[in-house]
Parts: sequence; structure tokens; C-alpha cells
Amino acid sequence: MCGIIGYIGKKEASDILIGGLRRLEYRGYDSAGICTVESDDLVTTKCIGKVVELEKNVNKNNHKGSIGIGHTRWATHGIPSNINAHPHYDTKKNFSLIHNGIIENYIPLKKFLEQKGVSFNTQTDSEVLIQFISYIHEKEKTDFFESVRLALKEVVGAYGIVVMHKDYPNTLVAARNGSPLIIGLSKDEKFVSSDVSAVLEHTRNILYLDDGEIILLNQEDYTIKNVLSDRIVSKDIHKIEMSLDKIEKSGFEHFMLKEIYEQPNSIKDSIRGRVRDNKVVLGGIYDKTQDILDADNIYITACGTSWHAAQIGSYIIEELLKKPVKVEYASEFRYRNTPIGPDSVVIAISQSGETADTLAAVKKANEMGSLTLGIVNVVGSSIARETDCGIYMHAGPEIGVASTKAFTSQVVILNMLALYLAEKKGIENTIIEDTIKDLHILGESINEILKLNEKILNIAKKYCNAENFLYLGRGYQFPTALEGALKLKEISYIHAEGYPAAEMKHGPIALIDEKMPVVFIVTPNGYSKILSNIQEVKARGGKIIIITLVDPSEMVDFVDHIIYIENSEKISNSLSPILTSIPLQLLSYHIAVRKGCDVDQPRNLAKSVTVE
Repeated sequence: MCGIIGYIGKKEASDILIGGLRRLEYRGYDSAGICTVESDDLVTTKCIGKVVELEKNVNKNNHKGSIGIGHTRWATHGIPSNINAHPHYDTKKNFSLIHNGIIENYIPLKKFLEQKGVSFNTQTDSEVLIQFISYIHEKEKTDFFESVRLALKEVVGAYGIVVMHKDYPNTLVAARNGSPLIIGLSKDEKFVSSDVSAVLEHTRNILYLDDGEIILLNQEDYTIKNVLSDRIVSKDIHKIEMSLDKIEKSGFEHFMLKEIYEQPNSIKDSIRGRVRDNKVVLGGIYDKTQDILDADNIYITACGTSWHAAQIGSYIIEELLKKPVKVEYASEFRYRNTPIGPDSVVIAISQSGETADTLAAVKKANEMGSLTLGIVNVVGSSIARETDCGIYMHAGPEIGVASTKAFTSQVVILNMLALYLAEKKGIENTIIEDTIKDLHILGESINEILKLNEKILNIAKKYCNAENFLYLGRGYQFPTALEGALKLKEISYIHAEGYPAAEMKHGPIALIDEKMPVVFIVTPNGYSKILSNIQEVKARGGKIIIITLVDPSEMVDFVDHIIYIENSEKISNSLSPILTSIPLQLLSYHIAVRKGCDVDQPRNLAKSVTVE
């Protein structure tokens, strides 16, 4: 969601803030702004629109100070506008704040402050927070840091904040509750950000703030405390090993296209070191293996694309372990009276490891005594730290909002998890041996699929003006159909639905006419049945696009477009969604580009949903 960057050091803060905000653009936003301390005064520049527009305005103002904060806003309270953009002041313009999250009790706080004579300029909950901090500062006669801490004790909701005061030109105060914040440490410089990518070119030494923690930063030192208890907290410094080229486009037009083409390597990285002597080794869950096997029930919880991967994972776990697996949207799991306890395993999947609903689901599972297992991509993320055990995806940074390589890596990890547990349980099954062999050839198979890019582009040209799409698949390809439809919706704004092919006659068939493109995912599993579905669509004039692992010679006379993935007919059923999803990614990408859409930063969407 919103992007946060703070800096204190010896350089001009505005350059570092603008550079950091560029790195954070992928998170999704509608406005941006910075504030710096200039000769004991706060100078703010903010505007609706992109960081490039902000930079033009910043250059017109006198931002020369060496301490500052910057923000990209994704609107929650109040429309996108210059005035609602961050940073926000208090009435006397002593304090400046940037905020990611939602203050749930902002209405009673606002009414309280209005009764005290405080007036408000914006529609945001964030302004209420900075006005409340200012009120506490005057009423309690406390210093800057303590004023922020005391105010936060009264706040209900999620926040990642950074605060400045014009009379403390060598101090930043930051705090976290439910919204990620990291601290970058360098000699004579300190950084605060919602994402490591914003500080990577300046330092690799990182502190992770946990919920309920507040930090005071100056050039030389820092102090971390617990918001409620005022107790000093000590933390380990983590060294980030990531090259800058991983977060650059490297010659590709968009991050999404780059990440689609990175999948042969990202999948190899997910597997590397984990398959030895035809056995799967998962060190991150080794100590909890028997507890997982002994559990009476397994839940997988996730959001969006990760939920689709979870569905695929549930199929392979059920197939191998013969144990029922329930997949739940994290937003439902966290609020529903879910029957979990010490006999349950809850697997949480999140690319960022910061997804608010998924993190809340993990905390609920922990409170209920369940064993929690995280599958995340970002090392040191909140879900990685909250879960009892876990598996890192090692897919590398994913910048494009529409997830591509993270999805395929999640499917790989879930396959390896099922194989590992089956082996540990002593199950002998040819599926295990075959799937392990197929893991080793996935990268090469994907490289062959990427050679179909030009063909997929030509198909996209024909359908970029379509208003609706239908995606149909059976078995493992049903979640793949859901994922294909989601990709198209996310980046091209075309309405699309994913359905089990057999359910077509239970409603969606009513939509089919000569204007409706229908994408079928065809594999050997259920081939004769899906062939009948294709004939039914053809009889009603629908435009048929097939992505097939099966020789299409039988279908060539009654389909409009064929994307044939050769030499893949015998790929393991549970790995086939990896191969079939890549043409769907390319199709949605090319359609969106042809429509002139912002592929990497689609409207209204954020990469990491860190608020409800």
C-alpha cells in the first residue's frame, strides 16, 4: 500500500527521499509528498499524481535540509487530492507525519480534538493522528518522543508512521503496529522505510520493527521501546544480500515482463539445495515435521494470487497425504469462528509476508494454539517472524503489482512441501518420484514456452478490445483459470471470470456469444470432458483460445487459436499449472499493453495490501 521513506544524515534529504519514493512506486499510490526541516521550519511539497510530478515541484522549492520524510499515498480516508496527500501537519505546523494504515478510532479522537478547539484541513485519519500527538505534546509537556508514544497508547488500528518536529532537527520518531517498517543503518545516516528496496542503494544493515514498537533515531544512534510498557527493546541487525539489478527493469519495458521471463531462474532458485538424491529437504520445517504429520486438519490461508496457489497446493497435499485440506481467504479466516486448535496446522502464503489479513490469520492461529507455517518470499517479513516454521520462496524481488514469478514459485514450494511430508510419512507412490524428476526440468520447459511470446502477442491484438473473458479448466487447471482471469482483470481492466469447466452449464454458458473469448486450459487429465465443453462453446459462437499440453490435432478444426506447449503432456499433474499459467500471464500482459494500461502500477491496486 502506501510507501514510506525517512532520512536523517548529512546529505540533502530531498534527493534521497525522491529516490526512495521511486523505488516504492510499485506498491501502488495516487499522490506523493515530502517534508524537510529547513532552518527550524517544516517545508512540505506534495501533489496528486506520480513521483515524477512531485519531483518537478520539489525542485521549485527550497528543500536543502538533511532530515526529511516522504510518502506515496493510496487513498483510504478522503479522496486523492493535494490536500489529502502526505505528509500532514498539526495546526501550529510544529509536527509533520507520514502514515500507512488505518486509525480505527479516528472519529472519536477527532470529535475530542474539535471540542478542544482544533480545526482540521483534510478528510484523513492521518491528520487526526498528528493533531492528537501535538495535543498530547502541549498538554503533558513531554518531549517529542514521549508525546508520540503517549498518543499511540490511545490509538486503535494499524499504523506505520514517521514523525518530525521542527524544533528537533536531528530526530526522527517512527512506530509500527500492523504495518511494516524497517530501519536502515549506516555511518552517520539512518533510514526508515516500508520496504527494503527504498534503502538498498544506501545500506544493507536493517532492523525490523515489530508491532507495538517505537524508535527514536538521530544521526549517531537509535533507541527502541515498547509503546505500551516504555520498556527498551534490543534487536539484531540483519544483513540484506540483494543486488540492485534485481529491482531494476534490466532492459525490459515493464517489470511484469521481466518477471515473467525470470521464471526459469526463479523456479530454479526455489528448488536449489532442496532436492538431493531424489529426496526433498526442507530445513525450515524440519523440527516441526512430525507435528505437521500428526495434525488432524490442515488449513491454508492466503489472499489473491496466493489463494489460487493455495488451492493447487491443497490438491497435491490431499492426493499424497490422503488428508483433507481446507483453503480459506485470510480475510474470512481471521473473522470467522474457524474450528482450529492445537490439533491444526495453518499454512499462510504471502509473497510480501506483510499481507494484513494473512498476518492477522497467523496471529489468530497462534492464539488458538495451532502450528503455523509460513510460505513467503521476503526474508525477515512479519509472517516469517510470526510463524512457528516456514519455507522461503527465494523467487527474488517481485516489483510488478500483478504477481507472476511469485505464483509459480509458490506452486513449486507447495509441491515440495507435499512431497517432503509424503516421504517423511513413508508413503511410496510413483507420483513422488515422477514429480521430483519433473522439478528438475521445469526451467527448461518454461524457456520453451517463452518462445511462444510472439504468437501470444498476435492473439492479444485480436482481443484487446473485448469487454469480457471466460477462463475454464478442470482439476488442477481450475485454480489456474482463476489466476488467468485475475491477471487480465488486474492489469487490463477487462472483466474476466474463471470457472471449473464442468460448471459452465450452470450459469456462464448464458454469457457466451460471438463477442465472448473463452480460454480453455487443456491437459490430459479430463481431456475428453473438456473437449465436450469446447464443442458447446463453439456451437454458441464463442471465440475459443486453447492453452494445451495435449497434441491439438483433434481440436484444430473447431478452435480459433491454439497455444501448444510441446513435450509437456507427461508433466506431473500437480506441476502442470506452472506451465499453463505462463501463457496466461503473457496474454494478459500483451492485452494490457495494447490497451495502453499502466501494467506495473494498475489503477486502484497495491503490491502489498498492508491495511484492511
